[in-house]
Amino acid sequence: MTSPQSAPAARGTRVRGTKQSELLSAALDGLPGFCSAQQIHAELRRRGEHIGLTTVYRHLQVLSEDGLVDAIRDASGETLYRRCRSDAHHHHLTCRNCGRSVEVEGRAVEHWADQVAAEAGFTDVGHTVELFGLCPDCSALS
Repeated sequence: MTSPQSAPAARGTRVRGTKQSELLSAALDGLPGFCSAQQIHAELRRRGEHIGLTTVYRHLQVLSEDGLVDAIRDASGETLYRRCRSDAHHHHLTCRNCGRSVEVEGRAVEHWADQVAAEAGFTDVGHTVELFGLCPDCSALS
């Protein structure tokens, strides 16, 4: 995902290569789908790691800015994170019921965003698109 601006990490802090980043990375690898920072923090605590919630948030922010972690907002506005599975710009289609998520290409969205930006005279425009629905399994249950 791209963002309108690339903000520097909190207080210029870089997190790669630290013990906390390695522990966070291992936790992300073991979690299915998108999870909140609180869920990731709880997983670290379950593993016996003593990393503060603020540190988890800071690491997730930097990893997201670096494109190593996908970040989406759920229907309530909470940011959810998962290990990025693609280096290319992409979007997500996420189940409102179970949280299952798939990466989708959005050529029509990309074209539309470029067109809207050009018509308004904007350059270097970023965007996020988050699609929510019911996955096939959850659709079958309703």
